[in-house]
Amino acid sequence: MNKSNKSPKSITKKEIEPIFSKKIGFISLGCDKNRVDTENIITILSQYSQFSFVSSPEEAEIIIINTCAFLNSARKEAEETIIEMGELKNKNLEKLIVTGCLPLLEGENVTSKFPFVDKVLVPKDYNNIAKVIFSFYNKKCEKLTNAKTTRWLTTPMHYAYIKIADGCNNRCAFCKIPFIRGNYTSVPMEEIVKEADLLCERGVKEIILVAQDITRYGMDLYKDYKLCELLQKLSKIKKLSWIRLLYCYPDKIDEKLINEIKTNHKVLKYIDIPLQHISDNVLTGMKRHSSESDIKHLILKLREEIPNIKIRTTFMVGFPNETKKDFNNLCQFLKEYKLDNVGFFKYSREDGTLSYNLENQVPEKVKDKRLKQVEKIQEKIAEENNKKYIGEIFKVIIDSYDSENKLFVGRPYFSAPEIDFQILFTSFSHLTKVGAFADVKILDFKQGYFIGEVYYNEDNA
Repeated sequence: MNKSNKSPKSITKKEIEPIFSKKIGFISLGCDKNRVDTENIITILSQYSQFSFVSSPEEAEIIIINTCAFLNSARKEAEETIIEMGELKNKNLEKLIVTGCLPLLEGENVTSKFPFVDKVLVPKDYNNIAKVIFSFYNKKCEKLTNAKTTRWLTTPMHYAYIKIADGCNNRCAFCKIPFIRGNYTSVPMEEIVKEADLLCERGVKEIILVAQDITRYGMDLYKDYKLCELLQKLSKIKKLSWIRLLYCYPDKIDEKLINEIKTNHKVLKYIDIPLQHISDNVLTGMKRHSSESDIKHLILKLREEIPNIKIRTTFMVGFPNETKKDFNNLCQFLKEYKLDNVGFFKYSREDGTLSYNLENQVPEKVKDKRLKQVEKIQEKIAEENNKKYIGEIFKVIIDSYDSENKLFVGRPYFSAPEIDFQILFTSFSHLTKVGAFADVKILDFKQGYFIGEVYYNEDNA
């Protein structure tokens, strides 16, 4: 049987349009509230198959810079970062987007100052960020059906920050946050609990609550302070081990909150209280709501009610009218009350704030001298405090492994990520792994780190 010799039909070649795909890089500046916003942007963009994410700016075709504008130094860092990333437009970079506090503060002036910036976005526009990117390339924005519902994390997978509110109503004389972020706006409680639950299903064990002032949570939505109720609901999440509280204003820490920290076993006996100063003269000028006696009474009460409580705070030096007596009072307070974790910063004169036009602005040289002095005092206090832990055993969450030095890096309950003292420790147990818990015995404290060894492992994964 003869086979057919018919020639196959000729195939007309059509010009096939390349698949649209873009590599996106992110730079998040400023606080952990900004970090959460960046993570939310990544989550939105992750719903589109056309986008992939890269860690190196040199690889990115699109870069998104989430800026901070709280202080002059933060705005300077933001502008320097914009310029630095703009230089990549001579290489692979195609589009540059600026988000966050700088656009909130300066609006379209950002693009006037930096013409190579393709778009500025404020937080209320983040949901449209994919549409903006597609429009750069005249593409239609179509969301995929398999959209992710859980926030992407830029932290290790075992801890996450949850922003429970935005904005601020405190109107401190030195602060631009209310002008940048607006009035205090709480996130509905059910949204917070749902997000925490989803994160814990993915392996998160420590939730860190952040806002400009978490103690004010709920007043705008529920006409009452609801932080304690939120903590009670979060503590019911079975896979959640630790809840950490950052930015609790001293005048809002009442009996109810103290009792909640004391009795709720998932709420860490750790509290961040931004005190800013101790002298009544300075506190009054700052428009703070607490006095020296209020602050001292609060610290004593916290320590009496919760003997193992650890207190973190920040202090500002060089506020207008800060006299030598005011500063010496601060130094004496540090030596007497020996707080566990303390950060310091210099007053920054911010246009538009109440303190900008105050008389008796403190010279920069005096600010620098005072900053070094309090840092030296606190360094000695921290050394004394932390040496007392030698021989004690603490439950530690393991953040990373240093393969070069063969050491695990972890945190006890009294250390928040990146800002407090870490524990470097050894372990020969196969149970010891990043994201797990371990009981660690403190052997020493030196050069700003605890040194320890695993005493007993406990994996709560």
